[in-house]
Amino acid sequence: MATATATEGTETNDDGARPWQSYHTVYTTAKAGMDGVDKEKVQRTVYEMSKGSKYFQNEERKDAFITQKIDKIRTQCDKLTQADLSHFQKVADRRILELEALRDLSRIWLHVDMDAFYAAVETLSNPTLKGKPMAVGSMSMISTANYEARKFGVRAAMPGFIARKLCPELIFVPTDFKKYTHYSDLTRTVFRRYDPNFMAASLDEAYLDITEVCKRRNIKSEEIAEELRTSVYEETGLTCSAGVAPNRLLAKVCSDINKPNGQYVLPNDRMAVMTFISSLPIRKIGGIGKVTEHILKAVFGINTCEQMLEKASYLCALFSQSTADFFFSVGLGLGKTDSPEVRFRKSISNERTFSATEDEVLLYKKLAELAEMLSTDMQKEGLCGRTLTLKLKTSSFEVRTRAMTLRKYISSREDILKHASELLKAELPLSVRLIGLRMSHFDGDKYGGSTSNPKQKTITDFITSVDADRNRFLPDVADHDFVSHTETDVSIGSCQRSRDPVDGNHSSDVNCQSGTGWSSEEIQTSGNNASCSNYGQVKEAVESTFPIQGQFEDTSTLNLSNLLEDERLNSCEDKTMLWLNDYKCSLCGIELPPSFVEDRLEHSDFHLAEKLQKEESRIHQRTSVSGQSWDQKNRITRESISKKQKLSQKEGSYRPIDYFFLLKSNKNRPS
Repeated sequence: MATATATEGTETNDDGARPWQSYHTVYTTAKAGMDGVDKEKVQRTVYEMSKGSKYFQNEERKDAFITQKIDKIRTQCDKLTQADLSHFQKVADRRILELEALRDLSRIWLHVDMDAFYAAVETLSNPTLKGKPMAVGSMSMISTANYEARKFGVRAAMPGFIARKLCPELIFVPTDFKKYTHYSDLTRTVFRRYDPNFMAASLDEAYLDITEVCKRRNIKSEEIAEELRTSVYEETGLTCSAGVAPNRLLAKVCSDINKPNGQYVLPNDRMAVMTFISSLPIRKIGGIGKVTEHILKAVFGINTCEQMLEKASYLCALFSQSTADFFFSVGLGLGKTDSPEVRFRKSISNERTFSATEDEVLLYKKLAELAEMLSTDMQKEGLCGRTLTLKLKTSSFEVRTRAMTLRKYISSREDILKHASELLKAELPLSVRLIGLRMSHFDGDKYGGSTSNPKQKTITDFITSVDADRNRFLPDVADHDFVSHTETDVSIGSCQRSRDPVDGNHSSDVNCQSGTGWSSEEIQTSGNNASCSNYGQVKEAVESTFPIQGQFEDTSTLNLSNLLEDERLNSCEDKTMLWLNDYKCSLCGIELPPSFVEDRLEHSDFHLAEKLQKEESRIHQRTSVSGQSWDQKNRITRESISKKQKLSQKEGSYRPIDYFFLLKSNKNRPS
């Protein structure tokens, strides 16, 4: 097993010698301009200033949860045999080779990041702040700090009262997002000269593909970076830093190396990339935060990106394929190089943090400000939305979200505020320290004339395809394998579940494929022929009891032979779940060691739930008639039943099986 490197101070936590060293959620000194900061002093100050507060209690809960994750992963590591590690090393080696084959060194990416953007804008507006430690925000929360303040350990996302303790001379300046947006627009004007399709990551940073401009002007990438930085300064009076690399992941890392007002260029050469990545701390990589860093260090002893490849067998065995692929890509220095042609916005939002308060007048005032900003942003992009979500963070740091979907599309301040106020009113009284608003479910005609991503199927497409094949009544009794007559309470929100402990979900990574889920006892014994053989028995039994005479031509009924044939085909298409080569799931391809008994059981349960959901959906589809209202359906059903009853009375006690299907369907319909 990989050597665990427990965080320093865990053992001293009981006697209280240095409890802040085991307080894993303290603010790090990873930001630019904080290299010479006394990290232990910052940790101790944050610990002492937070101890006993609701924030501290919330952080302790999160820390306990992370510790629980680490303990579980360590337990799983202990279960891995040499045979398991040998198997997963082969899987990892194969995957690393596949990823290496995707390496693209043909593009040149530039990441530009404004230096302490909010603070620099405020200093530009008020030159007397120059050279003084200053932070944008309040005693409640800091948005950013200038480089003079960072020398004391002050940084973004830190409570102001802690920052003041670290730096007594710290000056606070309130936020002014209109001003920041104005300067951001000025910088983007410069970016468009080098890449009209640049990718804005936030107000103060962007990714530019400068491949074509380098070729067109026949100059080196470092010259383009220098020229761009000079242009930004001339246009705005603000400095920025740049990083140039073969992909976006590395370009972002490079832009942070020579901050502030500097640049770093990584050549488009594989050897140069591998040398650069070999000693790079994992925390420098975008996507690896303090939680992931802590898990990788504590469980596997991974500190640098190169060590990702050294521990490949463990990462492959204990994480989902997508997460393991990300770690391998980091170890290889791979990142995205493509330029997205069209990006479809799914939502637009804003939020603000302030001192915790129960003052309803103040809360509604904050809500009105957010509604104004959201409306302005939406109208700037020509958006109208139907789903409005309210986000609240309480004084105890509990996060709540409440949403409503409207009948019409809205974008005006008045409409947004009206419905947001209704959502807020339902939660009051409440002590709140953060409010956010998000609008989604946009009107396609208002956004580029397209309803959605053309590759993404809509529910209308699905219903249309189903109706084309099943525009008729189908019985409930055909679903005899897993579904009873009562409604099954199963809901799978996504076709993929992640085992990534970083995301807090230890279930297996499952790709959505058609197949039967079975219980663990049936995995080794169930065969594909079982359901197919039932077809003949069911058909023979039903036909012997209810001989089909074929005299009923009602279009709302279904010929039994066609019905059973459909069910036979559906059953025969179902697959049995097996563990191929003792590791690989035959339905989705996920690999789990034999010793992971609980994970395998959970994986089997997922496929079973998936099967139940499909069967339940099939029932609802079969009992619906498209294009008719419920009244029309009920009228047709009553007429059909009446017709069958009259015919039955004339011909004796015989009741066609179609009668029971119609009766059952009628009972299951909503009134």
